[in-house]
Amino acid sequence: MNVEGVLTLDNVDLQGRTVLFRVDVNSPIEPSSGELLDDGRLRAIVPTLHRIQSSRVVLLAHQSRPGKADFTSMRKHSERLSEIIGRSIDFIPDVCSDKAINEIEKMRDGDIVFLDNVRELEEEYGIKYDSNQETEITDIVTRLAKVSDVYVTDAFAAAHRRSPTLTGFTNHMPCIAGTLMEREISSLRLALRNPPRPYLAILGGAKCDDSVRVAENLISKGNVDIIAFVGVTGNLMLWVSGHDIGDRNKEFIRTSLNDFFQEAWNTAKRIHDNHPEMIFLPIDIAVDSDGERIQMTLHELPTENPIYDVGIETLKLLRPLVKDAACVLWNGPASYFELPDFAFGTIEILNMCTETEAMTIIGGGHTSALVNSRGVSDQVTHNSTGGGSTMSFLSGDPMPVIASLKDSFIRFETEISDLGTVSYTHLRAHETPEHRVFPRLLVKKKGGGGGGGGGG
Repeated sequence: MNVEGVLTLDNVDLQGRTVLFRVDVNSPIEPSSGELLDDGRLRAIVPTLHRIQSSRVVLLAHQSRPGKADFTSMRKHSERLSEIIGRSIDFIPDVCSDKAINEIEKMRDGDIVFLDNVRELEEEYGIKYDSNQETEITDIVTRLAKVSDVYVTDAFAAAHRRSPTLTGFTNHMPCIAGTLMEREISSLRLALRNPPRPYLAILGGAKCDDSVRVAENLISKGNVDIIAFVGVTGNLMLWVSGHDIGDRNKEFIRTSLNDFFQEAWNTAKRIHDNHPEMIFLPIDIAVDSDGERIQMTLHELPTENPIYDVGIETLKLLRPLVKDAACVLWNGPASYFELPDFAFGTIEILNMCTETEAMTIIGGGHTSALVNSRGVSDQVTHNSTGGGSTMSFLSGDPMPVIASLKDSFIRFETEISDLGTVSYTHLRAHETPEHRVFPRLLVKKKGGGGGGGGGG
């Protein structure tokens, strides 16, 4: 996935403009009180809010999905975000009715409003859209577009999805990547396209199908040197390589993958058969025997106990690989780390990643949550906020939100401001592949009130 051709906040001046700011602040919630248990995603959007603090900011977000116990309003998110940034935020218990539209029209420069859960609307979550274009003709988009000047998104964690508030504003107004979105795209693109070498990828977790697709995509790019498989994904790779991991562990993999098992098996087999020199597999494991951690070598397999961790000897071999790497991508735990006796492998890999001098990219989901909970996010180069979106990006799957940003740039590149004698054609002809330079643009205000000269 390319980041070229996407406008960022460095390219625009949004002072006094009404900004629709789509974020993904979906958070774990305490069932009885409704309080947020983790505000990490709220904190992640703060840099963009600082950048657009002179704008009229309208926050769009979702929490969970209809039918789930944690499907709530955004009031608690609004209150917590207000505490974090030390500014007043008005919560509007509505999304796009006349009440919400009237409140947006009354906003002044510097005001922030937080609209309610966009998934309360059926057209946001209850309808399947086959293209981004279909999301553009929805009521929520047409109504909000009439009172907004520009759309900014930091919703990377939902970038693999398609819905009106995620992809519907493409041709209605300039769509811009926020600070978080830009950082996610840049960091993960680096992991795919031009990482420092040697490049080590550590792939684990229980979603074996995602992990092996990421591995195959990394190999196809020709930029990865070693892929270490751990966790349930490591168990799958051991099975593929001819080790009998035991019926219980095989059945767990089959059941968890369900309809995707055969595809995952075939992908894992291709990797094992075609690229054995690039694969690092566990040489020992730890199983749960009646609540006790038992170390086992591969020679002692099969086992009817669940394999919950990699072994100590495996970690001893992995450590120098991490130390000698120039870039490390880690996605997916090495163990059932929620159980204290089996957290060892995952915690040790985390320690390796925080101690190395290499560029370290943490690929979201449970791995990212662990980094946050241990308070070491400042000790890694990039800690992704995505889960499924990160895996989709690294697998080379379509990313509708990023596609929307690119299409919007193409749509508005000649209209976004008066650039004088500097043309986009000239800029594109002289850009470098890894860095696009734009003049600072002045987004025109709805109703013709905004100015248009290009800045330096």
